[in-house]
Amino acid sequence: MAGPGFGVKWAAAFALALAMPLAAGASAKVDQVILVSVDGFHPVDLQRFRERHPTSALAMLAQQGVIFQDASTPAPSDSFPGLLALLTGGTPRSTGVWYDDSYARDLASPKDCTKKGVEVELAENVDVDPDKFDTTIDPKKLPVDPAKGCAPVYPHAYLRVNTIFEVLKAAGRTTAWADKHPAYDLVQGPSGNGVDDLFVPEINAEGTTDDLAKTIAYDSRKVDAVLNLIKGLDHAGQALAQLPAVFGMNFQAVSVAQKLKGNGYQDGQARPSAGLEAALNATDAALGRMVALLDSRHLRDSTVLVVSAKHGQAPIDPAQRRIVDGKQIGKAIERVAPGLAGQITTDDVALIWLRDQNRAGEVVDALRTKTIELAIAKIWSGAELAARFGDPMSDPRVPDIIVQPQIGVIYTKPTASKIAEHGGLGPDDRSVALLVSHPALSARIISVPVSTVQVAPTILALLGLDPQKLDAVRMEGTEVLPGLAELAVGR
Repeated sequence: MAGPGFGVKWAAAFALALAMPLAAGASAKVDQVILVSVDGFHPVDLQRFRERHPTSALAMLAQQGVIFQDASTPAPSDSFPGLLALLTGGTPRSTGVWYDDSYARDLASPKDCTKKGVEVELAENVDVDPDKFDTTIDPKKLPVDPAKGCAPVYPHAYLRVNTIFEVLKAAGRTTAWADKHPAYDLVQGPSGNGVDDLFVPEINAEGTTDDLAKTIAYDSRKVDAVLNLIKGLDHAGQALAQLPAVFGMNFQAVSVAQKLKGNGYQDGQARPSAGLEAALNATDAALGRMVALLDSRHLRDSTVLVVSAKHGQAPIDPAQRRIVDGKQIGKAIERVAPGLAGQITTDDVALIWLRDQNRAGEVVDALRTKTIELAIAKIWSGAELAARFGDPMSDPRVPDIIVQPQIGVIYTKPTASKIAEHGGLGPDDRSVALLVSHPALSARIISVPVSTVQVAPTILALLGLDPQKLDAVRMEGTEVLPGLAELAVGR
């Protein structure tokens, strides 16, 4: 069996539905795309799950789909840049969004609008009440813009480029999305109204991320929202005037299982623990419910499903896991000059913004004296950083220094129990599954390297819209995904 609640009869019916080819002369016209991010989902997870569960939803979707075996999410691999890659076609270089905890040299604290330079943390910290699932953003907790009368900067206004949702809205189509914090107002895009139906229950309410069973139940809230959308309703079950052209959600259970002590992977071959297997099973069963409902409502032939991930997770091999006290980075910078660090964001990466950018070279030298203690693999700064990520001297969002530690190293408090993390530039963080499924597609695996930024222009092309309407696509020259000729991508 593919997982809890899958059911032998359901599995057989699902298999029959996917096995039926399009009728002769039938159109492969796509009217809607369901985008799903299974956070933490690696290519090896998809491969292993399909092999172990040949009648699973993922295996059956792959029978009518293209698997991109070498897909990568942008660097850094945090949730915000990872999702925006899928929705804008751009990296932080164009979106201006580096992390859910970053820094802006041109914004200010709501406590003092006269002083530019502020940490921009957009997670549960900006909730009215982070202990409630149905909380909202408290504008008094947002950074403010001195250039706009000290008005609060909502997450959507922090994004510099438009999204696929905004392009679709301009074309008269309906959109919907479900995610994990009210701060995912971000996906509305700069217009602030790209998504008709945004469902963002707070994941940190009631200790959800500390308990895998609670996380699976939390994901089910958003699954129910997607099922309502397939039925032509909004997430709460009220009638919609139009079936959304693009809708979807992110799953958190796999990511949580990868990070919780006692779960994760068993070894470097990515054999899942019982907890991670349960998370994968629950996610697969939810995907199966979506496809079964599409089929029952005769929508499968007009719907493309895209399954990918905002980010991976590192390390896959638990033997590589090592905790390094993240405060040591701040102490090294303090020794250069007290108060020099504007913001230090650490996970399995360190992003450093300095109050005096002219002292970046001194900070790099100080960090290099701590290479062994900090398990540093590479430091990005100066011209090398500017060439790849943008110039921090001209862009108020770009970090001055990026530190990539050795594989498996997590910068956090020494007592932390987490066994993996994401955000870094390494392969375990950035390598993600990517599956595009539709009945017109023949099963195949494409091994050429692709990026998740290519998903956004591909979605617009599938729906008959011009990918060049996306700002980031024009700025970064993002191309559509290859190998989808049956769906006339790029027509």
